[in-house]
Amino acid sequence: MSVEKVKQYLKERNCPKEVIEFETSSATVELAAKAAGVIPARISKTLCLKGPEGPIVISIAGDGKIDNRKFKDTFGLKAKMLSPEETLAATGHAIGGVCPFALPESTKAYADISMKRFDTILPAAGSSNSCVELTCDELFHYGNCVAWVDICKGWQEGEES
Repeated sequence: MSVEKVKQYLKERNCPKEVIEFETSSATVELAAKAAGVIPARISKTLCLKGPEGPIVISIAGDGKIDNRKFKDTFGLKAKMLSPEETLAATGHAIGGVCPFALPESTKAYADISMKRFDTILPAAGSSNSCVELTCDELFHYGNCVAWVDICKGWQEGEES
């Protein structure tokens, strides 16, 4: 099970945070926020997209949306989400549990600046009913992120989404 793989991965890296498993689904931003008792924006959703050299995952704030122009300027190609089957193959995690942890070496992880306004964020932990509460720096570190990026819209106060 993917959540067990993530728990082992975090343990091997001496992550002091525990994976939280819910009795209910946390597969969407809204469900995860309700299960965790936080605002939706603090849920870190991890998207799997086509990258310039293979699949990439990008963790973004729950209220962020990909800005196609920013994505193309950053990665040199149009934003294209992978199918559920391609996402599972690229990450080892099914939709609803996709996270930047325990990824195959060929899949690169990025973190979007939309999350930096929070002290802690809650990404999934490999299943559709799990998460782990981390600081943004912890997510970047334990997720082996390549870089911080600015590819989202809709999350800044007063910004049109």
